Amino acid sequence: MADTLLEQTRALHEDLERMERIIVKDFKQEVKTYVDKLQQNHRVRKRLGSMQEAASKLLRIYEDDDGSRKEDIAGLAQTEGGSFTAFYDRLKEVKDYYRRFPTDEVTEAENDEHLLKEEPRLEFSGDEGLGRFLDLHEHYQAFINSKFGKKFEYFEYVGSFAADLKEVAKAHKGSKAYREYLESLHTYLLHFYERAQPLGHAPKGLSKLEEELKATWSKGEVPGWEDRGLGLVAGSSSIGLDLEAFDSVEELEGIGAERLKEALQGMGLKSGGTLRERASRLFMTKTTPLKELDKKHFARGFIAPGSQKTDEDSRKAEEGALQVCLLEARITKLTEILGQVVSDTRGRIEKKQAQTYEEMVAEQNEAEAELVPEDDDDEDDFVYNPLKLPLGWDGKPIPYWLYKLHGLNQEYKCEICGNYSYWGRRAFERHFKEWRHQNGMRALGVPNNKNFYEVTKIDDALSLWKNIQEKAKGGFHAEVDEEFEDAQGNVYNRKTYEDLKRQGLI
Repeated sequence: MADTLLEQTRALHEDLERMERIIVKDFKQEVKTYVDKLQQNHRVRKRLGSMQEAASKLLRIYEDDDGSRKEDIAGLAQTEGGSFTAFYDRLKEVKDYYRRFPTDEVTEAENDEHLLKEEPRLEFSGDEGLGRFLDLHEHYQAFINSKFGKKFEYFEYVGSFAADLKEVAKAHKGSKAYREYLESLHTYLLHFYERAQPLGHAPKGLSKLEEELKATWSKGEVPGWEDRGLGLVAGSSSIGLDLEAFDSVEELEGIGAERLKEALQGMGLKSGGTLRERASRLFMTKTTPLKELDKKHFARGFIAPGSQKTDEDSRKAEEGALQVCLLEARITKLTEILGQVVSDTRGRIEKKQAQTYEEMVAEQNEAEAELVPEDDDDEDDFVYNPLKLPLGWDGKPIPYWLYKLHGLNQEYKCEICGNYSYWGRRAFERHFKEWRHQNGMRALGVPNNKNFYEVTKIDDALSLWKNIQEKAKGGFHAEVDEEFEDAQGNVYNRKTYEDLKRQGLI
């Protein structure tokens, strides 16, 4: 029965109507908790996917590229055996089908109740809170430990991970590590959106964004990618410096390191190194044309005048640059779409600083049983928080007495960390084992051990380290180890004894 094309068409139309009825019934169900609402959306998304597959099959049948549908319809027409010959042939096929499959009952409506009670698996990590927050710890570690990243707190990264892409140097954007980071971040954000908002329309917006960006790319009007990844020609811009006025490298050194750096960057040459190296590199261009310089002198992203890439190399370079540009644009767009989630994630990070483990577990359990809020046009989501207090488990500022109890109103500054402020005793004590303080101690050449606990001043740390080194060396120190006794029998070291005697106290 199902072997004819017309029967397949009828069955597909029936499946479409059945899926539509199930979706309507599902939406009519009353959902009370946030988890129930999320599971309902996932069920509907699954039915919509099945409808799209059925619609695609129907479209291919109606297009009839191979002419099979036309042949099937023609087979129903009158034949030489009479008007009813084709009808009885089809009737025979129907009887044979149900004789072979007697369990297929079509006289009664199918029961869809079990489909409405399905509980799709919600794949969220603990930090994602059933789609309320982002979990970017893996990408944060990849960013701060890469050459194109920088060192800062996770709280700051969550609020600026999309904006930080604009600050990455052009030299690093062509690296494999940067592209892998972008692909991983983009995949996570898109997958999170599909899990948290299964009925959303973000993919359509991303497709439109990609079309617009490609049109702008072909014109070379994308900010930061005017060269379309092909590299700029060295010496194409003016440096504002007349090298003929300088007769030696020493004279060039007199204009300063920053001015030399600007001139080298304007010519497309490497601008690093000492003052002497920069001056020598710039003075070299006075007698040697840029096209004759060794490639090692040019900065990444610049090519020597007269040197041209092959068509194949240019095509690969442009395709790679376009892929990176598209990933950056898609990440920025997804960040805008998930703006509220990003904001909630930052608030969640702040709130966790004043919570114990038991409070976190209790909050997660309450989130699973949270009721779906009723639609209220008059509801005002603004939270009055003039004192900038951290948010509590209910999303509202914590009481002021609790704020003072945790000591969050006390600011602790650490000079070793670059005068960074820590609010609350708990955060201050914890920071001695964090990377910011460890880097500061390493820069001072001082070990970060228990001897330097609670030490926040640079001078105090250096002085303590010097005393520890002196004690470790041993030996006799006259001012400290030599003892004197006064008339009353009191014993002092030499330095204290001389100070008291000079003042006439003994």
